[in-house]
Order: sequence, then structure tokens, then C-alpha cells
Amino acid sequence: MQSVMIVIIGIAGMTFGWFVYSKFIAAKIYQLDPDFVTPAHEFNDGVDYHPTNKYVLWGHHFTSIAGAAPIVGPAIAVYWGWVPAVLWVTIGTVFFAGVHDFGALWASVRHQGKSIGALSEVTTWPVMRPALSTSIRRSNSPCSGT
Repeated sequence: MQSVMIVIIGIAGMTFGWFVYSKFIAAKIYQLDPDFVTPAHEFNDGVDYHPTNKYVLWGHHFTSIAGAAPIVGPAIAVYWGWVPAVLWVTIGTVFFAGVHDFGALWASVRHQGKSIGALSEVTTWPVMRPALSTSIRRSNSPCSGT
């Protein structure tokens, strides 16, 4: 298969995710309300809570979703070949990473902008907050690879 065809298939997959699947998730699963007041507007203090341009938010969200694909995709290609790598980057980004990050943002916004660690106390039981917060801090620390 020529490289151009692979790119076209990838772009078609991402386009489907953007125009079809994301609207399905927003309407049927998360039931988004366009009149919902976000924490940035509700608690606007100019420091932690500040309304931001939608294109800045889109760019941040896009880079968060696409972050693992350029790293894991080539590793998969080395071991299993280019077909699983292309599938990982396109299908994985649309159906796994996009849904996960969309859900995390939705949960955070619906709970006054709390972090996932703080949400674990509300959504599970209080014992989970220290455990999850510690694991999140550990995985984000500069020394997490050691």
C-alpha cells in the first residue's frame, strides 16, 4: 500500500472521529448542555479559574490526546509492523484516548474543576483519594522512570 493511501485512511478515521463519533459521545453519553456554566466562569479569579479561548483549549486537549500515539506507534511498528501502528494511532486515538480524555474533562468540569485524584474521593470512597493522588503524583514526577 502506498504511503498516500495510508495517510488518506488516517485522515478519514480522524475525520470520522471528529465529526461523527465525538458528536455521538457528546449527545448520547455525556449529554452535554450548551448552557452549563463551567468552573472557569463560575469561580473566575483570574489565577486558577480563568475563561480561555476555545482554540487554546482545543489545542491543549488535542495535544493531550495525541501525546502517546507518536511515541507508542513507532514502537508498535518496530515489533509488529506498520499496520498495527497505523491502527493504534488512528483507532486508538479516536476510540480510546479521545473518549478517556473527554470523560476526564467532563467529570472535572461537572465537579467544580477538581482533579481526578480529588474526584476519586467523591466517585468511589474516601480511602481511594490518597492512593490515587499518590499514584498520579508518582507517574508525573521527573523520576517516575526509575
